[in-house]
Amino acid sequence: MPNFGLKESVALLNKISLIVFKFPIYVLCFVVLACGTKKDFSLIPKKDIVPGDALAPFFQPPDKYAGVFGNFRSPLTFNDGRTVESPDEWAVRRQEIYATWQQFLGEWPPLLTGQTLQKLDSVNRENFVQYRIRFEWIPGQLTEGYLLVPSGGGRKPAVVNVYYEPETGIGLGRPFRDYAYQLAKRGFVTLSIGTTEATEQKTYALYYPGLDSVSVEPLSMLACAAANAWHTLANVEGVDSNRIGIVGHSFGGKWAMFASCLFDKYACAVWSDPGIVFDESRPSVNYWEPWYLGYHTPPWRERGIITDTNPARGLYPELRSKGYDLTDLHALMAPRPFLVSGGSEDPPERWQALNHTVAVNRVLGYKDRVGMTNRAEHSPDSLSNAVVYRFFEHFLK
Repeated sequence: MPNFGLKESVALLNKISLIVFKFPIYVLCFVVLACGTKKDFSLIPKKDIVPGDALAPFFQPPDKYAGVFGNFRSPLTFNDGRTVESPDEWAVRRQEIYATWQQFLGEWPPLLTGQTLQKLDSVNRENFVQYRIRFEWIPGQLTEGYLLVPSGGGRKPAVVNVYYEPETGIGLGRPFRDYAYQLAKRGFVTLSIGTTEATEQKTYALYYPGLDSVSVEPLSMLACAAANAWHTLANVEGVDSNRIGIVGHSFGGKWAMFASCLFDKYACAVWSDPGIVFDESRPSVNYWEPWYLGYHTPPWRERGIITDTNPARGLYPELRSKGYDLTDLHALMAPRPFLVSGGSEDPPERWQALNHTVAVNRVLGYKDRVGMTNRAEHSPDSLSNAVVYRFFEHFLK
């Protein structure tokens, strides 16, 4: 075996490159480096999970639930019984689903698209600046929250964090719910918002036009507020509006789910243990409560599970009697990716519901757009959150 030095090695590689690729080795190196550093910031996120990626295991159901659809009605079935068989037919069916749910939930007021955030004060934290901000999130109502902007130039991805109040999202509340803080450290512009006053009053959600009479179900009105938050965040200098996601836990998980499903400008979403389908055996999967989908004129029913003496009221029992569940809403995400960070309320058997959106994506020619992690407890933990951050890094960066 000859003992080649650097000069001889380069000469040999150059000769091989000329034979195989028809251009010198230095040109080959330039092409490889250029391809490796180019970013694709198109409207549609990357089509598939890269094989071998750390995320890949979470985009496959356990064998027990692979191809199992449960008792849920398929989103691929039109109201008249026809079956969707092509992307063009899905576009029509998608509009049918959206129109049906808009009729149930109530039509949103016009979105507030032109406003900019009012910055009230700021503080430097680690590698980002934290601004206390104010903006109009539903007509006639201002809210305050926090905008976290990482250092460095260039257009950045962004994530909206929704919860009971905005302080938890920036690291001033219970642990492992600080998505805005953690993602800002990772280079995302983040907006943390919450229903502070309503939470203090134990009404939790948003009521439009007022608490005594609403034209939009409260959970849908939260989604409307998140749509206005998207527009406001998209107007922030340095934010790439094509790369904005949303995340929330529990109450915030329901909020993030309805917002991302009903407002298709969110590029991707993470829903942490909201209860992704109706389940009347779980007191925390409580869509029947007046602040979600069971609004009725106060005084409200006693909080808790549905019983003969404490029945559900408002829209929720109507949805149930007509055979509706939330799988239709999930399907509105396709082909945008989403991750269910499941805990006690969203165990592995929820794949039976998620498989329906997997099927929609298959019709559209996409795979690996629906994921779920599972933990025993309702509260997030370091392991589940590591996947959340990796999800956003993969689909938004």
